Amino acid sequence: MKTSTLLALASAIVPAAAFAPSKSGSAKSSLDISKDEILKSPDTTEFGKIWDPLGLAQIGSEETLAWYRHSEVKHGRIAMAAFVGWWAVGAGLRFPGELSYGLDFASIPSKGLEAWDAVPGWGKAQLLLFAGLIEFHDELFYSRRSTHYMRGGVPGKNMVPGLFDPFGLSKNKSAEALARGRDSEIKNGRLAMIGFMGLYAAATIPGSVPLQPDC
Repeated sequence: MKTSTLLALASAIVPAAAFAPSKSGSAKSSLDISKDEILKSPDTTEFGKIWDPLGLAQIGSEETLAWYRHSEVKHGRIAMAAFVGWWAVGAGLRFPGELSYGLDFASIPSKGLEAWDAVPGWGKAQLLLFAGLIEFHDELFYSRRSTHYMRGGVPGKNMVPGLFDPFGLSKNKSAEALARGRDSEIKNGRLAMIGFMGLYAAATIPGSVPLQPDC
């Protein structure tokens, strides 16, 4: 199976997180966390209510919903990075030097999936290994440095030192400003997931996305 197909399958299983019922009166769980509190921030209210046409927030416990929220924020960040990366490759932007021995960045194709297929297998393996290490240490540091997101902690906050906010941009922001930033981030992440899948559809099924040029 081509790596581009694997990439699409991975994107298709992004959790539909943070979807909650418009009316919830869920009781406190044994961990003293309710669905209302989980959904309070990031605030994803659209058109006066929380978007949940399939009632997904009814499935599972409060802890399950907290995991959904955390997953959606992180998948949204990945989608934003993927969308910008796809655009950058299509726009002809390249790093100097070599991607691997004998393969210059300048020689990478301009179409997104062709560029991904041009990356050597070991390069793909390094990306997956790096992501796995981040996930492992994220859970490890969550249990040691802060309140876990399934226990009422901030969803999407990566606890790996230096990774969540390496430039300290949020250091002097108020709690209100940080909350607004989380609200914007999760919504931008949703748009990026839709945008990325649009790019993939246009690249694999010609004409499937109106007005979309070859990408």
